[in-house]
Amino acid sequence: ALIQRGCILGMDIVSQLQEQVGIIAGITFNTVGTLQRDAPPVQLSPNYPEPQSNSTEDPATVADQPKSMTAALVDAAKQFDALVAALPLPEGGEEAQLRRIEQLQAENEAVGRELQKEIENA
Repeated sequence: ALIQRGCILGMDIVSQLQEQVGIIAGITFNTVGTLQRDAPPVQLSPNYPEPQSNSTEDPATVADQPKSMTAALVDAAKQFDALVAALPLPEGGEEAQLRRIEQLQAENEAVGRELQKEIENA
């Protein structure tokens, strides 16, 4: 997908970041599950018998899966990084952001008081 003026297919960057986090989580979930399912058994102690493998898959295929899953995870992480890089830089620095947050909180409180008055008058 191409990033153009902060939007991919009509989505804003924050929505794209949220979607990309979901994609990364899905890939990670599938990778860990596959590794757990396909990992060969390991003898934990010489006091126990050698475990038997229950895998019916070709060992070469099983060995290639982590590589392809890792590549998919790296690609998804790179896409996430590209989206973060496309975020607009805040104007005025941290102090301006803190002033804006205070302003929005004050507006929110004023609207909340107005709403409470309307409810009481209704």
